[in-house]
Amino acid sequence: MKIENTKAQMRKGVLEFCILSILQNGDAYTSEILSQLKDAKMLVVEGTVYPLLTRLKNAGLLKYRWEESTSGPPRKYYGLTETGKLFLTELNTTWSDLVKAVNLITKTTTKSTKK
Repeated sequence: MKIENTKAQMRKGVLEFCILSILQNGDAYTSEILSQLKDAKMLVVEGTVYPLLTRLKNAGLLKYRWEESTSGPPRKYYGLTETGKLFLTELNTTWSDLVKAVNLITKTTTKSTKK
């Protein structure tokens, strides 16, 4: 089994959470979202993000609006719906619980292997 495959699956698993978290700070267009993900060292490509944004919109978690751009075509800005905000609150709780559980397990495992 290749480590790169596992690492990619882990990133995919949290990508939805990361995108919703980015949008809690305000509306953003896809290039801004990609830039923030890249700045955070989340290795993603446009081809992954566009379908995910559409899926989140279709699920009622995101809304969008078109805004004219001075440097090209109009831009589609995404934002959280009220349902999306509630969903993100639940994800934050789940993420916190998951981090605690993984830290507990990995610390316990590390200690027991050192004995």
